[in-house]
Amino acid sequence: MEKTPSGRQPPRGLLRLLWRAPIWLYRMGLGRLLGKRFLLLTHTGRKSGQPRQAVVEVADFDPARNTYLVASGFGRSSDWYRNVCATPQVTIQVGNRRMQAVTWPLSPAESGAAMVRYAHRHPSAARALPQLLGYQLDGSDEDFRRVAEQHIPFVAFRVQ
Repeated sequence: MEKTPSGRQPPRGLLRLLWRAPIWLYRMGLGRLLGKRFLLLTHTGRKSGQPRQAVVEVADFDPARNTYLVASGFGRSSDWYRNVCATPQVTIQVGNRRMQAVTWPLSPAESGAAMVRYAHRHPSAARALPQLLGYQLDGSDEDFRRVAEQHIPFVAFRVQ
């Protein structure tokens, strides 16, 4: 598993089980408990071709375009990120609603702008994510923009 530029890597062992626990809520039909702030992503493994799942936080939703934005906290080396770049047809579930979607990575500038919007809507979470990954931020829009442009890419999920 690759590390982020800050040296952090996705959790392993028992911590990984806890990190992935929300998947079981969706599997038990309790996705509504996570509301519209999270989605269950079912994607295709780029090497195995097998279905894979991850629960990711919804950074933004554009109802006019029926598009969700999600940040790849562990960067471009995250398995789910690399998988959706390789095979952009996915299934997402928000609450109890399952939908087919197509994905694409946002440009660094688009990711930076999305991170700034996210920071304005969810200031505590926006500060916590980069710190969890080992990045130090001063809390300015420019700093949020910089960390997303350089390290935290965003992905768009357009519902079909």
